[in-house]
Amino acid sequence: MKISIISAILLVSGLCGMIGSLTWVLSRGNRNRLTRLFISCQASIVLWIVSELLIQFSETQPQYWISYLIGNAGISCFSPLWLMLTAEYAESTLKLRKRLNFTLLISVASMLVISTNRHHHLYYSVFDAGEVRYGPLFYFFQLIYYILIISGLILIGLKHRRRHERINKQSILLMLSSAIPLIVNTLSIADFFHSNLRLTPFIFGLSSLLIIIGLGRYGLLNINNIAIYDTINNIDSGVIIFKANGQVSYKNMYTNDLPFLQDIENIQQFISAVSEASGQKIPENFSAAEIKCGDEYYSLKQSDCDDNSGKLVARTVTITNVTEYHEHMIAEKQLSLEQERNRIAQEMHDSAGHTFTMISALARMLKSDVQAEKRDTADTLEKLSEIDGLSRSGVTQLRCTINNLRDQQFMASVTNAVQSVITAVRSVETELCIQGEEDERYQFCIREIYENCRETITNTLRYSNADKIDIILKFLPDRLELHILDNGDGCGNIEEHNGLQGIRSRTEKLGGEVRFMSVANEGFHTSIRIPVREVKI
Repeated sequence: MKISIISAILLVSGLCGMIGSLTWVLSRGNRNRLTRLFISCQASIVLWIVSELLIQFSETQPQYWISYLIGNAGISCFSPLWLMLTAEYAESTLKLRKRLNFTLLISVASMLVISTNRHHHLYYSVFDAGEVRYGPLFYFFQLIYYILIISGLILIGLKHRRRHERINKQSILLMLSSAIPLIVNTLSIADFFHSNLRLTPFIFGLSSLLIIIGLGRYGLLNINNIAIYDTINNIDSGVIIFKANGQVSYKNMYTNDLPFLQDIENIQQFISAVSEASGQKIPENFSAAEIKCGDEYYSLKQSDCDDNSGKLVARTVTITNVTEYHEHMIAEKQLSLEQERNRIAQEMHDSAGHTFTMISALARMLKSDVQAEKRDTADTLEKLSEIDGLSRSGVTQLRCTINNLRDQQFMASVTNAVQSVITAVRSVETELCIQGEEDERYQFCIREIYENCRETITNTLRYSNADKIDIILKFLPDRLELHILDNGDGCGNIEEHNGLQGIRSRTEKLGGEVRFMSVANEGFHTSIRIPVREVKI
């Protein structure tokens, strides 16, 4: 009687432990396959403990038989479910995990043998109220259960070996929760304790305390840890975690696919492997680096992980393949070069090409006059003067183009753009006056100001016979103004052809206005105003 009371107390304690761990898991709200398998394992042990409690209070043979059937249902299901659980936890291949589903047929076979025992007596050689003796099939199925449980323990060990890391506390607790009852059950079957107490179910209940510790303290089966781990393990970047002593703690699947990072166990081996593969020296305390291995480019970043006291506990290194970025950079550079070639070709065609065509035409006219022995000196001088003006403007245009090729910084600001045009002018004195301060509000019209200024000065060199050009650049709160004045011949009637029409078109597209003013023998004045009210700083 005393033994029965003690057994009941032990079994109730074990049952409470199992129910506690199940309640904890269910409260987490996690319904993934790993958690479902864990709950199934715990439920099978609960059936076993319940059957042991029922056995304590059974008196007739039918009561004993029902109690034993319930227990055997739990026992036969636990081992296959445990193996499936460990395969999921160890992240075994999908093919293996699908195959392990067939181990449940062992449970089905076991229950068929047990339920038909009265016909063959191979599982229980004797089954009477208060007396049970085991037959050969009992030991056969026990051996299979042990093999399945031990296989699960091996899978957990292989998981950490595959990652080149030590077994963590989560895995140790999960392994002990099954290994301890397995050992106790073996000793109990061998009658090592010489007692009528059924210790194995009770030990399974106590092992559930290990599961609760794993759940609470180390995040075993926690949905966040599982999700974070799964995300990191499947991202398209390598992640390596080194412990404070430099040993590898974790490597994700991407890292395992990098040939130059195979079989590394510490940060020194990592640095050596990366330096050797890339042909460049990488310091151990690097924060960021980029290497090239073969035809691939990789970006490396290292960060320290400190605890609340500031003590280093780990280092994390991420490895990202940036080959595609480099390919885009090369393609973008080629595109920029092609665009620049097209721009120069268009510029040469529109400005210098037109100028030289005009020079050639005037030269042919002079040649024709000479061959015809015409002696109109005034006409000849006029044509020579026009050729001189065209030549000087053509040289200015070429210098502008060449300067632009040498230094693209001229497009960084309106002032630089105007200065680049002035620099190209050699035959006429130019003076620039800047009023106000330039800021980013005026950057939207740099290209247009540059082209308008160049076209205006080119016209001055070509037609005006001026020897001085004044340029006034005003940066006002609500607008930008550009005034270009020369002291050339001027004209009484302004006719807008391609050059002046281009200036007007470019200015009006920006919402601005342009005015051309001139009086005979008093020079030419170009006034450009572009509003900047709608441009935010």
